[in-house]
Amino acid sequence: MIVGREATEFPMYLDFFGIQTKPFAIVPDERFFYLTAKHREALAHLLYGIRDGSGFVMLTGEVGTGKTMVCRCLLAEMPADIEVALCLNPKLTDLELLAVICDELRVAYPQPPNSRKELVDRINAHLLESYGQGRRVVLIIDEAQDLEPAVLEQVRLLTNLETASTKLLQIVLVGQHELLEILSRQEMRQVAQRITARYHLMPLTRDETGGYIRHRLEVAGLWPGTFKPAAVKEIFKASGGVPRLINVICDRCLLGAYAKGVKAVDAGIARAAAREVLGKDRGGRGRSRLVHWMAAAAAGVLVAGLVLADPLGLGLARGVEKIGQALTGAPSGPVR
Repeated sequence: MIVGREATEFPMYLDFFGIQTKPFAIVPDERFFYLTAKHREALAHLLYGIRDGSGFVMLTGEVGTGKTMVCRCLLAEMPADIEVALCLNPKLTDLELLAVICDELRVAYPQPPNSRKELVDRINAHLLESYGQGRRVVLIIDEAQDLEPAVLEQVRLLTNLETASTKLLQIVLVGQHELLEILSRQEMRQVAQRITARYHLMPLTRDETGGYIRHRLEVAGLWPGTFKPAAVKEIFKASGGVPRLINVICDRCLLGAYAKGVKAVDAGIARAAAREVLGKDRGGRGRSRLVHWMAAAAAGVLVAGLVLADPLGLGLARGVEKIGQALTGAPSGPVR
């Protein structure tokens, strides 16, 4: 066991639960994708807009609601005749964005580029060539709420190249709620009017939250009932149904269960985990019991290096809990 790392860096509960992978890691992992009806509907809107071949397509949603997951599913289901350019960092000047598009489409250009016109001309030439070969080009811009208005206008101008029936370049804008506010401005009306398909992704419901948690537990090889119904209720209440927050809270729940030496997460553990994650520590205490237990766990490892036997006959988690009580004065019993 590694000592001195934060619990989020080294999930000490893996061996305790007999699993190899964290069920609630926040990095996107296709194995754990859980498409609710909302996510399927969002994906359907994007695919419809792309197949329709006209204008902009937009996906918005609050932070952590699963926009990246939908985008990955979109890329997996993209028709074979579509070439994709992906911009993940839109905090660029219009010249830099044009260069990114050229890089993504493997369009050669001088280094450094001489002018916007030169880049635009080269992109347009590529679009015409792709169209002549029966292919279409889609540009996906993630975190589009960070686009400067001048850059967004340059993106719009790129879509002016068209045939009698279709745009040669389609734009998919993916962003947070602020993107809706930007597009509502008077000066952005030309972009807003070109959006032919849009979807706003909402957080999960309580039932969807339970299904989401069970799905990730099953994929990781854990019993789906590891989180008791009362715990799921607490997690939904604390997270508001936002998948990213659900992941962080559930990960901390498993850590709390490990610290207590129990294999099921109850409402008390869930409440303590939510306080840790959201910083809502009751009573003005600087650290909750879960933090005390983690400090005790580190101390327990050091003691284990000196003691070759277990005279108390306790399992690892129980032993750590006892050491924690001795060192921190934390009382035994459920997490409050």
